[in-house]
Amino acid sequence: MPAADVIGRRTFLIGGGAALLGGCTVSQTAPPEMGSASRVPAIYRSFYGPRPDEQFAIPAVDLARLDPAFWRREVPNPTGERPGTVVVDTGTFYLYWTMEGGRAMRYGVGLGREGFSWDGAATIERKQAWPTWTPPAEMIAREPELEKYRNGMEPGLGNPLGARALYLYQGGRDTLYRLHGTQETYSIGRAVSSGCVRLLNQDIIDLYERVPVGTRVVVRPPSNPILG
Repeated sequence: MPAADVIGRRTFLIGGGAALLGGCTVSQTAPPEMGSASRVPAIYRSFYGPRPDEQFAIPAVDLARLDPAFWRREVPNPTGERPGTVVVDTGTFYLYWTMEGGRAMRYGVGLGREGFSWDGAATIERKQAWPTWTPPAEMIAREPELEKYRNGMEPGLGNPLGARALYLYQGGRDTLYRLHGTQETYSIGRAVSSGCVRLLNQDIIDLYERVPVGTRVVVRPPSNPILG
C-alpha cells in the first residue's frame, strides 16, 4: 500500500490511541453569536432548515453561529482527486465530495484537537442512520460518568454521532474514525472533537445520500493544504 494511503503517524495505530480517538465527543463552550441571520439567502435557509421528517426531528441550524464560509456549496473541484472521492482538508476545515464535470460539493467540518488529528486514506465500509455511540473503555476510564453508555448510547439528537455516521476502515480494520453529524453549530470550523470529522446534521444527511459504501476518503494534513 502506498505511503499516501496509510493513515499518518498520529493515528489509532500509535499506542492505545484507538480508543481515545473513537470517542467523537466534545465538551466546550460555544462562542458568541456571529451576527444576524435575517439576510440569509433562501437556498441556505432551505439547506439548513428543520428536518421534521427524520426519526428524531432536527431543528433548523442557527446560521448566526456559523461563518458563511462554512455553508454547504458547490465549487470547482480543487482537490485533484477523481470523482467519487471524499477529501477532508484539515488546513481549511473543509470536506469535499468530488463530482463529475470538475465540480465538488464542499462542506464545513469540525476536526480533532491537537494530538487527536490524523491524515491519510481510508474507505467507507459502513453507513448508519441514527447510529448508536459506544465510548471506548479508555474514554470511560477517563470519564467514569460514561459508564452507563458502555454498551452504547441510544440514537437521538444528544448522541455524539448525530443523525448519520460513515465508518472509516483501512485494510479491513475499523479505524474508529467516523464522518458524523452534530447539533453543535459552533464547532464547525474548529478543532474540538476527539479525532472524528463532524458535519452539521443537515450536511451529513446530504453527504450520506451521495456516498456509497466503498468510497475512498483522503484526509489532507495542514502541511499539505488544498489550494483553490
